[in-house]
Amino acid sequence: MRLRTIRTALLVVSGLLCYLLLQIFTLKPVEDTSRFLGRGDDPPSQPTTPFKILHIMSYHSPWEWTDTQFEGFKEALKPLPVEYRVLQMDLKQNRAPAWIAQVTEEAKDLIATWEPDLVYASDDDAQKYVTTAYLNTDLPFVFSAVNAAPEDFGFHEAQNVTGVLETEHFVESLRLLLEIVPSVKKIAVVLDEDEMWRPVVERMRAQLAQFPELEFPIWDTIGTYEEYKRKILSYQETVDAIGLIGIFSFKDENGVDVKYQEVLEWTVEHSMLPDFSFWKDRVTYGTLCVVSVSGYEQGIAAGRLAKSILSEGRSPSSLPIKATEKGEPWVSLARARKLGIKLSSSVLLTSKVATEFAWESSK
Repeated sequence: MRLRTIRTALLVVSGLLCYLLLQIFTLKPVEDTSRFLGRGDDPPSQPTTPFKILHIMSYHSPWEWTDTQFEGFKEALKPLPVEYRVLQMDLKQNRAPAWIAQVTEEAKDLIATWEPDLVYASDDDAQKYVTTAYLNTDLPFVFSAVNAAPEDFGFHEAQNVTGVLETEHFVESLRLLLEIVPSVKKIAVVLDEDEMWRPVVERMRAQLAQFPELEFPIWDTIGTYEEYKRKILSYQETVDAIGLIGIFSFKDENGVDVKYQEVLEWTVEHSMLPDFSFWKDRVTYGTLCVVSVSGYEQGIAAGRLAKSILSEGRSPSSLPIKATEKGEPWVSLARARKLGIKLSSSVLLTSKVATEFAWESSK
């Protein structure tokens, strides 16, 4: 009896061992996820191979406008691993046709050889010369600080392009000017010959009805620096203020673009009229007041779009093209003093203030 019990127990144990061995050898192997995980018990969070993003600047660096856009863009992409390359087209300082052709080819060559996962293109020129060559391809493009309508570049029909429009704060800038100098009645608007100002002027004109008390008798498109000087001097007798909008491509006697900083420094020395614009770097070079488009906000908004494309797999065309809305009031205390204008406490408390001219601080 005892022997039979022992045999039964051995059979049960043997059966259990066979079952366990069978389960061990028929189990599927566990997938090795160590290359995706930071710790053994964490869920997958982000790829270990960095995304490659090519940033094509229409203009140059260092410059506050382009630099703050890129800073905002990179901030929005965190914590994704990203490898950046930057190409500066430098078209604010060099618009010679040969240079435009050369730098455009450099951008296309870099795209072909480096094969980025996404291209971030800032301002209008990069769209005109580069982005438009890749419409409806597999390469995603995100833009920022574009003044033109999306239709002007064909973006409204492109599956691989989205971005952020730059809509100037004309009404707000004009209200700031009138708060500082309520006596203003007639305003001259100054533009260079760059095509990018056409939609800006259209938007400005569309909002003039909000200021029935004002006249805008002069909308001058100017080609040369000498012509600009003559016009500014003539305005002293005909208008009360100047809108300094396009000032980047005035040609000197050799046909070379005069740097806008030089243009503004000359204006400070020779014009006694209050002036306004839409970008805060103008204030540091003597323009009296602006409600500025924020380059950082432009970059942040563009970076969020890029992050949705890269980390969520969103199609660019599913992400709406929009303008940023936040404006920054800026005033030049140095220019106000030169013009004999006393800034009110409300203006000083609600605006950022440039206390000196940029050329003074650099000396």
